Amino acid sequence: MVSIYPFLYAFVAGILPSLLWLFFFTREDSSHKRPRGIIFGCFLGGAVAVIIAIFAEKLIADSVSDPSMRYTLWAAFEETVKFMIAGAIIFSTRATEDPVDAMVYCASVALGFAAIENTLFILGPLTNGSIVQAIITTNMRFIGATLVHVVSSSLVGFMVGYVFYHSRYTKILAAIVGLAGAIALHATFNLSIINASSIDTLKAFGWIWGAVVILIILFEEVKAVHPKYI
Repeated sequence: MVSIYPFLYAFVAGILPSLLWLFFFTREDSSHKRPRGIIFGCFLGGAVAVIIAIFAEKLIADSVSDPSMRYTLWAAFEETVKFMIAGAIIFSTRATEDPVDAMVYCASVALGFAAIENTLFILGPLTNGSIVQAIITTNMRFIGATLVHVVSSSLVGFMVGYVFYHSRYTKILAAIVGLAGAIALHATFNLSIINASSIDTLKAFGWIWGAVVILIILFEEVKAVHPKYI
């Protein structure tokens, strides 16, 4: 009989960190209440996107032999599919009433994506009976990969939020530029941890945490965007 506990641990350990980060980012601008349904929709959309990514990345793995190119294409696809989900919400609903909304919704999509991705990564060692490796994976995903998703996607949200009071064309152009930056950031992280030593991996996590600090500053910058400044 297959035990349910590995699946339960993987699900909780994968989802909980993302929910904690979601709570943090949605409280970045407590003066503006966002519809919980929209935030949940972003989170759920990011989670569903993992299913799409699994099939797409399998095709990439089967057709691209060079590891560096494969990791770069994986990053490009993940950021693109997250952008498509966030963009559908940002550009088509009236819930985006404030410049910082774009960053919050992009972060929410990223955290939904990371939650399910983390669950799958943690489930692997558990099904092989490696509890210690599962715990290590949980910690590494929390301090590293989850934040890569958030920072990368939020960069797109920042670009849209920064030109929030410009034309729709300008916002779309800004989103494309932000997407390019998100792909570059995500791919750089992926490539930095391929066959990396423990020290090099910690260094990669270090600059991601530095990027989180910058992200918080960008949140403050977007909050300061007003029509009279444009």
